[in-house]
Amino acid sequence: MTTWFTAADCRLEDFRAVCAQKTELTGYPHATDVVDNVLIYPGDLPNTREIQGELIRALRDGPGIVVFTSAFAPAVVDRATAVFTGLIAEQKAAGLQGGDHFAQPGENDRVWGALDKFALRDPRAFAEYYDNDTLALICEAWLGTGYQVTSQVNVVNPGGRAQVAHRDYHLGFMSQEQALRYPAHVHQLSPVLTLQGAVAHVDMPVETGPTLYLPHSQKYLPGYVAFHQPEFTAYFEERHVQLPLAKGDAAFFNPAVFHGAGTNRSSDVRRMANLLQISSGFGRAMESVDRTGMVSALYPVLLEHAGSVDNVIAASAEGYAFPADLDRDQPIGGLAPRTQADLVRQAVAERWDGDRFEGALRAG
Repeated sequence: MTTWFTAADCRLEDFRAVCAQKTELTGYPHATDVVDNVLIYPGDLPNTREIQGELIRALRDGPGIVVFTSAFAPAVVDRATAVFTGLIAEQKAAGLQGGDHFAQPGENDRVWGALDKFALRDPRAFAEYYDNDTLALICEAWLGTGYQVTSQVNVVNPGGRAQVAHRDYHLGFMSQEQALRYPAHVHQLSPVLTLQGAVAHVDMPVETGPTLYLPHSQKYLPGYVAFHQPEFTAYFEERHVQLPLAKGDAAFFNPAVFHGAGTNRSSDVRRMANLLQISSGFGRAMESVDRTGMVSALYPVLLEHAGSVDNVIAASAEGYAFPADLDRDQPIGGLAPRTQADLVRQAVAERWDGDRFEGALRAG
């Protein structure tokens, strides 16, 4: 296997061969159906090793996408929807618009950091919502125990346009140039650190633009580079599938699956989904470090340092954009907010005075 991917490694004919694979129901005995190559499961499966193993195969070796019907009770969903609708209304009243990586403010309404906002607003409704056996089953299957849930509510308004095909966090939130800096084995690792999910909070017929998927595309190894290339985008537009969802259905998928939200062609349906991004508990450092204090102390030294400033910044500043307060640092104009390391590099390069640097550092 190659140790580094290049753009030249991305060959459309290889990608076509991967995505041409068919999902056979006989290989997944607990599924009830295959629709457009996607596995459909009932929302009341027991949490057993046998079923977890089947779901792992579905996400890793199969289509990469599973849908659970009636995973969340409608009454529980409605109560959560009321909380989310209230949060969106408050954002608008405060003059705030929640943009995101792929849509401009106004096309959709976002609630970033919805997990803790939900818990603080209505803890009883939160408990009823997240006391969900299906969610626990799929999270434990893909990530093991100790997983960490985050949530972003997304409402695509009538006329909201489709997203460009992409992969997701971690490497999917990088430009092609950034992704190429990571060795091939990290490209293999990235998908098993995260599970993507979406809970339908309204009925989502196809005209409302539910998520577009390209089943089996997670198995294409250079895909974190390929999704940036126009011929792969064109193939996605030609071959994607789109499954309607009913309120309370939940879709979960390998983050390496090529996907994107669809265009809401309805005239009156505000398509609301609770987007769940669940992370492995292994994605944490062993020690807590006061990186803000470190770079504050180091900044005067960096201004005069004769060696590699980049090396010192890499060893001291936070070089990764996440987790982030996306209410404050929205990734508009890019896939991720600016990192602390980016801020320090800019400050050194532009010779900011200490007060300006400290103000920007403390502002995040």
